[in-house]
Amino acid sequence: MDHGTVGSAQSGRLLVEVRETGSSAVVTPAGELDHHTADLLREPLEECLAKGFSRLVVDCSRLEFCDSTGLNVLLGARLKAEAAGGGVHLAAMQPVVARVFEITGAEAVFTVHDTLEAALSGAGDDG
Repeated sequence: MDHGTVGSAQSGRLLVEVRETGSSAVVTPAGELDHHTADLLREPLEECLAKGFSRLVVDCSRLEFCDSTGLNVLLGARLKAEAAGGGVHLAAMQPVVARVFEITGAEAVFTVHDTLEAALSGAGDDG
C-alpha cells in the first residue's frame, strides 16, 4: 500500500493532506472548515474523484470546526462519489464536529467510522 502524501493545500486555518491507500483516497483536513476555507477541501476531493477514486475517506481526527459550508462540501463530494459507485466515509470525528452532523441529520447519509483504521478496513462496503 502506498501511504505517501500525494498533495496538500493550506491557508492560515486549514491544512488538507491527501494520500492514496489501496483503492481509497484519504483526505485529512486539519483546522477549521468554514466559508473561508471550504475550497481548500472541495478542490482535493474533486481531484480525487477525477483521478478515479470513488471511495473517499475523510479523516476528521484533526478537524476542529465545521460549519454549514463545510458540510455542503462533504455532501457534494458524497453525491459525486455515489454517482461513481463509491461513497464518502467519515472517520474519527471530534465531538464538536460530530455535533454538527447530528444536529443537521447529515450523519444519516454518510458512513461514519470511529477510527481511520475502521474506515480503511471496510474497503468493500461501497456499492
